[in-house]
Parts: sequence; structure tokens; C-alpha cells
Amino acid sequence: MTESTITAKGQTTVPAYVRALVNAEPGTRLVWSVMPDGTIIVRAKTKSILDMAGMLKAPKSKRVAIEDMNPWH
Repeated sequence: MTESTITAKGQTTVPAYVRALVNAEPGTRLVWSVMPDGTIIVRAKTKSILDMAGMLKAPKSKRVAIEDMNPWH
């Protein structure tokens, strides 16, 4: 188990071992979630939504015009 200490200013250092595991670099944002039982989950936000561009392929099905999607045409 790895631990760190919170300073008087509310800051802490993420241990090098943990930073390496999540590929965190300076500027990496951390997302903190507090669970109802008091457990704290910290996620490194290393990806942007823009990083997902092009991940999905368009379906090879028939295209439908927007006008045809309107149920009252």
C-alpha cells in the first residue's frame, strides 16, 4: 500500500509508483469521487474526449435522410 500526507495547504504528492502506473505527467487532472461508505476513488484523467475521435466506424447500413426521421411527415 502506498500513502502520502496532506500538507497544511491541502496539497499532497502522488507517489511516483502511482504516477507511473497511470502514465500521469505534470498537468494530469485527477477526478475525486467520494462513495457513500467514505471510500475515495481517485482517477487520473489522462484522456480527452478528443482522443476518442475516429474510434468508432460508421455502420454499413442504409442511410436515412433527416426528413424521413420525422414521424409527422
